[in-house]
Amino acid sequence: MTSKRQILIAFSTILFFALACSTASNLATTAEDDLVASYDIDQENTLFLTAGQPRTLDPAITHSGAAGPVGGIFSGLVGLDTNLQVYPEIASGWEVSQDGTVYTFFLRRDAVFHDGRPVTADDVIFSWQRAAHPDTGSDTVVTYLGDIIGVDEVTAGQAEQISGLRAIDDHTLEVRIDAPKPYFLSKLTYPVAYVVDRHNVSQPDWEHAPNGTGPFLLQEWRDDEVLILAGNDRYYLPPPAVSHVVYHMGAGIPMAMYEKDQIDLVSIGGSNLERAQDPNNPLSSDLQMGTNMCISYVGFNNRLAPFDDLLVRQAFSYAVDGQKLIDGLYGGNVLPAVGPLPPGIPGYTGNINGPRFDPEKARALLAQAGYADPNTFPAVTFTTSGYGSVGPLVTALITMWQDNLGVTVEPLLLDPFNYLDELYAGNVGNIFNSGWCADYPDPENFLDVLFHSDSEQNLMGYRNAEIDSLLESARIEQDIKRRLDRYHDIEQQIVAESPAIFLNHSLSAVLVKPHVQNYVTTPMGVAQWHRVRLNP
Repeated sequence: MTSKRQILIAFSTILFFALACSTASNLATTAEDDLVASYDIDQENTLFLTAGQPRTLDPAITHSGAAGPVGGIFSGLVGLDTNLQVYPEIASGWEVSQDGTVYTFFLRRDAVFHDGRPVTADDVIFSWQRAAHPDTGSDTVVTYLGDIIGVDEVTAGQAEQISGLRAIDDHTLEVRIDAPKPYFLSKLTYPVAYVVDRHNVSQPDWEHAPNGTGPFLLQEWRDDEVLILAGNDRYYLPPPAVSHVVYHMGAGIPMAMYEKDQIDLVSIGGSNLERAQDPNNPLSSDLQMGTNMCISYVGFNNRLAPFDDLLVRQAFSYAVDGQKLIDGLYGGNVLPAVGPLPPGIPGYTGNINGPRFDPEKARALLAQAGYADPNTFPAVTFTTSGYGSVGPLVTALITMWQDNLGVTVEPLLLDPFNYLDELYAGNVGNIFNSGWCADYPDPENFLDVLFHSDSEQNLMGYRNAEIDSLLESARIEQDIKRRLDRYHDIEQQIVAESPAIFLNHSLSAVLVKPHVQNYVTTPMGVAQWHRVRLNP
């Protein structure tokens, strides 16, 4: 979750970090530079990034993926590499029972916390039980750890311990899941499965002094100013190639800094991307592009009238000119979506039949729903994030609905920093804009996570017993082709019920200075700053 994920997109937090790298010698004139200069860092071997203020550094409740500071400070039994393959982290290896329901993990004997204390199987159990405990307030633990027997009982407050976990010895952990699921290991790469130190997390304000197990230590975090990571010499895998990672969280225009050679990596879009795509522009040689495993969508609150009516949802869907949105708002720099699954995810075909722009059909559907006179349609709200003004996407959608259906939609602005918290609390209004990025490359991470009735990420309140049954069957299907075919059929049925309008899949465009080596543009966020090298 995004993934997530995991993050969720919203797009208030989808890209939690607008990343940019720089050499310290170019950052000598700002207040942030004065702050960084006070720390003992190797300026020639330090990545400088720009980022937003972290919502939290607690792996159990973060909505950020492995690509940010949380994924640098902490780690789990397994991780995803830049090829999106599961690789062993704290676990040196594992065995799976013949029936696929018992995993035995063998922990590295050299895996230690930042303070040098060895990591044990009991530490993993504590971390997962803490994440599942109701007092922690994690809204991702069921999604990513819920396959483990006993997690549901802990989250419901009916048990203190997860019955499916057993420490065979200090370095051997047995995990029992409720059914054989091919994607289970991939789920353990999400931060909610990271290991925390029980002594550390019991301290006040522990997030400003976390004792993690990842490749970096938190050296400094000043809210809305700077966050500094230092390389962890005790890291059990090859140590980071850079000595520090500095996230500047103050004001600044990353693109302008990049062009002044003050930063070495920046995400771009719009007119800046058009410039970089010009082969005559010097920026063109720095450009890296790819397709993100993300979906941007407008969700309907399926729980409440009038969007509990399929005909109303379909009418609103047919009234939206998706291609016009792509051309007018994104300059064509996104891919149109026909369903929730993005290109690159296993099972994606693009061969999904869904609502296409047809104003006449939209009006007919609305009339069939009982609103032949659009003046009788109730006023509905569109929940979105922003400070003081409504964004162009929401403005365009409201205008399309007004012009093509004759209905009134009122925007409701929420603080972007708390937007996801409000959505998860159920404050979605009648319509809301959001999104989802893969936390692991499997269709279950979209279709099950977003649309199963019991999923906490099902912000639309979409409920369909038949779809639930099909999703549950697909979870345990061992034949790959049959499994992906089932997900294709499920996606088609979901799209036909229009719980949301699936808008687009984002493209990633990054400018990278030549001396930044080993950086990989990936379709989903993975931890990789410890693999990046800076050539002089």
